[in-house]
Amino acid sequence: MYTVFARRFFVVLFGCCLLVACNDQGETVRVDLDKRVPSKITEKPVATAAQIALGIGSMITPKEGYIYYQRLVDYLEKRLATPVMAIDRGSYEEFNRLLKVGELDVAFVCGGPYVEGKDDFGLELLVVPETLSGETVYYSYTIVPARSPAKSFADLRGKHFAFTDPMSNSGKLVPEYLLAKQGETPEIFFGKLSYTSAHDKSIHAVAAGEVDGAAVDSLIYEYLLRREPQLAKKIRILERSAPYGIPPVVVRPNIPPQLRERLRTVLLAMHQDPEGVLILQGMMLRRFVAADDAAYGTIREMRDFVKNRSKR
Repeated sequence: MYTVFARRFFVVLFGCCLLVACNDQGETVRVDLDKRVPSKITEKPVATAAQIALGIGSMITPKEGYIYYQRLVDYLEKRLATPVMAIDRGSYEEFNRLLKVGELDVAFVCGGPYVEGKDDFGLELLVVPETLSGETVYYSYTIVPARSPAKSFADLRGKHFAFTDPMSNSGKLVPEYLLAKQGETPEIFFGKLSYTSAHDKSIHAVAAGEVDGAAVDSLIYEYLLRREPQLAKKIRILERSAPYGIPPVVVRPNIPPQLRERLRTVLLAMHQDPEGVLILQGMMLRRFVAADDAAYGTIREMRDFVKNRSKR
């Protein structure tokens, strides 16, 4: 088997360099909730000409769903008759860097890094997943411990709050945008900020009382509650955002057109293949469908608003 796969998906790589700067009114720290075995990822994640480099990151993949993404890699290898090297580099910023320089061919990312990559270096949409309910949108959930006295987002002022990744839409941009509209910044509004590197880590941090609240991906939240129903007694949704374009599958600029079309064709046809259906069901997806950049317009607008607000 040619697949080179990480033994765990939750590698916190950006704890030292990607945290938001502290100020007098808030402290930014990193939450490390587990003691998992170090990842056995290749030192130099560059595919050969005869390989496809696929990025599947800890930010978007709960550990419970790892086996299905591993099966997806095997599935793609068989259908494309080409070795697929799966890579996790722990942050969306690093994924975008690898896509920009051509060291990743295709990747599962969030709407935030897609928008950044599209505008920065021409990152391209390939397909998007469709949920079991037939939707191609998702939400940012603000969650708190079940016993939290908070009744609205405003009640989290001065509290310890968790973001996932600095480029995450649901895990950072959405609450940052809400605060920017009120003339606030996360560093001033919250008493302490943490980056967890993954939505499931943020959810477990809230459940364990490690933080007072977190912003998380609704898809991963619903996935975890199905897998770990006991979490429903430990956390609750404080607020739900407007819908946003679902985290897409993207390809690097200048990817050979033939490879792009082969990848798109295989993914779009997965739901018509019994083996593909089993993998999709495990990922809690109905199928992959065509993508449209317009679906990410609201994310782009929020990002621009936050950037312009910070310049004032």
